[in-house]
Amino acid sequence: MAQTSQWPVPQDSVRYVVPDPIIHLLSNHPLTRDLYPLAFGHYRRAAGHHMHREHHKDHLLIYCTEGKAFLNVLGEPYTVEAGDLLLLPSGASHRYTADPDNPWTIHWVHYTGPLADEFRQYMGFDSATRIRHLGRQPRLLVDFNGLLSVRQTGFRARGLIHAANRLRQLLAAIPITIDAAGHERTSELDTIHNYMREHLEERLSLEQLAELAGLSPAHFATRYREQTGTSPIQHFLHLKVERACQLLDTTDYSFADISRHLGYDDAYYFSRLFKKVMGQSPRDYRHTARH
Repeated sequence: MAQTSQWPVPQDSVRYVVPDPIIHLLSNHPLTRDLYPLAFGHYRRAAGHHMHREHHKDHLLIYCTEGKAFLNVLGEPYTVEAGDLLLLPSGASHRYTADPDNPWTIHWVHYTGPLADEFRQYMGFDSATRIRHLGRQPRLLVDFNGLLSVRQTGFRARGLIHAANRLRQLLAAIPITIDAAGHERTSELDTIHNYMREHLEERLSLEQLAELAGLSPAHFATRYREQTGTSPIQHFLHLKVERACQLLDTTDYSFADISRHLGYDDAYYFSRLFKKVMGQSPRDYRHTARH
């Protein structure tokens, strides 16, 4: 039996727990014994949803489509937000709590079987990667909803054998979904970087860039650093310094004029930022032979 939470399920949410006799059948049937579901469901705006498992005996896959939750796995804290796919493997003690102000909406499935760990590796999850950010993926929602199609069938064995194979299809498709999401993120980064280059004369804030990406500032900063290795504001500063170098090389503008052009009324302040990035002052840069 899956270790599901005792969160009281409202009318617009679903918790489907496979009964023990059917689990026994799935664990022995040649078409399902390698991988089979124990429970699955869909929680919408799960206010008050929380769980603490010290001895987790199955694998739990969660796809968050809205809201936020706070997670701890083996003592490591995480924040789960919309678009995140989370895998809690067998044996990993954990606890999670829905954000009281913005509770998560999730699709989830508990599953087990000899192939469960192989699929964990295949999907790219390990002790360093608990969460994969996919964004909104309609195909993944279709696959999760495919599991729920066995509801109201009276726990018929054929329906749950079908669900077990829908689970295999869901897990097998995730690397393809991750690859597609990677292409989408590249496109999103291009949009962010183009916006930065078009607004070099302004002082853009993290909040403005996060709004452009459709994420909270904290979530955007984390995702951006994961993808680029730096912060968005640091990259924007480097673009400004790069532009300042071009103007120092190709014009006779004073550095004060260049600073104002790039959104800094305080040339001394921008000079210090310039030196921190370039390792020399704007004056030294302009008078250093580089050609």
